[in-house]
Amino acid sequence: MSKLSFLFPGQGSQSVGMLGTYLDSEPAARERFASASRILGYDLAELCRSGPAERLNLTLHTQPAMFTASSLLSDLLEDRGVAPDFVAGHSAGEFAALYACRALEFEAALAAVVRRAQLMHAAGRERPGAMAAVLSLPAGQVASICRETPGVVVVANDNSPTQVVISGENEAVAAAGKALLAAGARKVVPLPVSGAFHSPLMASAREDFVRYLAGLPWKRPRYAFVPAPMGGPRRSERAPSNYRRPA
Repeated sequence: MSKLSFLFPGQGSQSVGMLGTYLDSEPAARERFASASRILGYDLAELCRSGPAERLNLTLHTQPAMFTASSLLSDLLEDRGVAPDFVAGHSAGEFAALYACRALEFEAALAAVVRRAQLMHAAGRERPGAMAAVLSLPAGQVASICRETPGVVVVANDNSPTQVVISGENEAVAAAGKALLAAGARKVVPLPVSGAFHSPLMASAREDFVRYLAGLPWKRPRYAFVPAPMGGPRRSERAPSNYRRPA
């Protein structure tokens, strides 16, 4: 028998106008975004509808926007009788997965996303940086070139055999990008994010967030949750151990 998974995206998937059709036609969408807006203290639906992109792309806004959108879509699917066997997410998308399997309720998950975004925003202001997607070079070769590049730049995400994301200091990411193109990368694409996420520049955010996660009201998941770095399902109500590296 085939199995169904819900996979949720992280930062970089946002765009001005996203979910406009749902906000126009689905009462549940308007209610979900209104609930999020009350918690956030600003009109999230209007930000997603109209931008500006510069504001939507700030991690303080991107993470709550992507979480709220993903949580809505998972609920709409379930309302239509489509339920997953497994849930997983990329980066911030893991919180949508944790909501989808009800390891966290909506308010607790959104509060965690907001806290994560605040900590990452602060770390990004303290130690500015950038991220870029590298196409068509093996992760090992990308990592080797990053190690040879002066400054802080690392492989942040090994997304597929043809896409690796690098993260680090602005100058180091730019220099590594040039070296990667010279080594045969098909393309190096800067990502619309506001910090060097999943890099050593996020160390302060990571430590504070791990402490925050320990106090959340975790519940036993009703579907199997697959943490990205671990690659195996979990059904425990404890915080996933990979959140020692949440940012």
